[in-house]
Amino acid sequence: MKIKTGSEYMESLKQVKPLIYYMGKKIEDVTTHPATAPHVRAAAMTYSLAVQEEYRDLATATSHLTGNTIGRFTHIHQNVEDLIKKVKLLRVLGQKTGTCFQRCVGFDGINATYSTVYEIDQKYGTNYLERFKKWLIRIQDENLMVVGAMTDPKGDRSKGPAEQEDPDQYVHIVDRRDDGIVIRGAKLHMTGAVNSHEILIMPTTAMNEASRDYAFICSVPIDAPGITMIFGRQANDSRRDLKETIDVGKPSFGIVGGEAVIVFEDVFIPWENVFMDGETEFSGLVVHRFAAHHRANYGACKTGLMDVLTGAVTYLAQAQGTAKGSHVRDKVTEMIHLSETLYSSSIACSVEGVPTPSGAYMVDTMLANVCKHNVTRFHFEVARLAVDLAGGFIATLPSEHDLRSEDVGHLVKKYFSGVAGIPVEDRIKIGRLIEAMTGGTAMVESMHGAGSPQAQRIMIFREGNLNEKIKLAKALAGIPQKEK
Repeated sequence: MKIKTGSEYMESLKQVKPLIYYMGKKIEDVTTHPATAPHVRAAAMTYSLAVQEEYRDLATATSHLTGNTIGRFTHIHQNVEDLIKKVKLLRVLGQKTGTCFQRCVGFDGINATYSTVYEIDQKYGTNYLERFKKWLIRIQDENLMVVGAMTDPKGDRSKGPAEQEDPDQYVHIVDRRDDGIVIRGAKLHMTGAVNSHEILIMPTTAMNEASRDYAFICSVPIDAPGITMIFGRQANDSRRDLKETIDVGKPSFGIVGGEAVIVFEDVFIPWENVFMDGETEFSGLVVHRFAAHHRANYGACKTGLMDVLTGAVTYLAQAQGTAKGSHVRDKVTEMIHLSETLYSSSIACSVEGVPTPSGAYMVDTMLANVCKHNVTRFHFEVARLAVDLAGGFIATLPSEHDLRSEDVGHLVKKYFSGVAGIPVEDRIKIGRLIEAMTGGTAMVESMHGAGSPQAQRIMIFREGNLNEKIKLAKALAGIPQKEK
């Protein structure tokens, strides 16, 4: 592997020169800019684990194309074991970073493309798979990070790609030349785009013959002429711009995945990097397979995040002297239960994986969708419980500038102290981490404004008029009422 370590990965990004804008200004170096550097460090963890003995078996694989040892994020799943190792790796990475480490989209795009273009070749006698294999061997040998680009702007969503008033609302081919194609359009919400090496462009939906120019798969370097990226804003990003540390919550890593808009303005793609061209009946298949692989991931990576969050609120409860409360233990138990239930979904859809005609393995698509749907409930419930347990102070904490202030720092330390022996700064740091991982202050205010949920539950119990309810039940059951 050309890129072996996290530091080598970060150095490799200095060799590419993509055009990136953030807050109206160009980003010259994603490895040092405060908005993008945390995401670079999170992605670097995928490389760092591969050289650690403890995680090497999970983070590397043997290429079925060359027999070489490769990074798992460039591998084509060959069996159920590969699917399970992927799940275990993603959970560890979630635990290590507490955020999105960004390589899953390209990983899933590579696997979906491989199995789909095999079937296109079988039907039409094309040579897409051979092209794709040559490209993939280079990706594997150099251990490059690929951003999977699928989501188009879509414009008027009541209309298909070819029906749009503005044809650029879906990425499309505007010219077919002897040496390649020219494309135009945009992809939105692209995780890890600014710190990848190559873009794998895929269709975003099933298409009909009228949308032939939109039904293609290709790859292109992120710094190819005609590509412009616009990096998205995130919660509390101004804290990073101010180079704050404690108030960021996760000073080393980003809050989410570092998403960007990728705009293609007449970008040329040579034929050797075109892996589908107009076979519209296969556009839905590649989307289906990509979505299943990607949805299976969420029960693993998000479980890793939930592990961190569970640990954070447990430590905070210890710092605040509430850890032995029965309601605290019960809620922490529920967080663990939800996390492990979610993880079991990822394991299940991997264990039930099956080979495609290409030989590449697919997860069970039904269970993969169940897994992701559980994420939309369980992760939010874990976050809700975390905010409940943390208390309202994380929404109203003074800044770290106040903590460091010669004028008021001693007051912050005095009145935000908890259990003796645990530094005030540690309590504040863990509170900020919980804030960062649960979406900021709005949920906290809703949870703790006018009193914590436990205070309301106490009052609800007290005012529940249970004696009257007992009388109602006894009357129906024929149990005599005792006179007091």
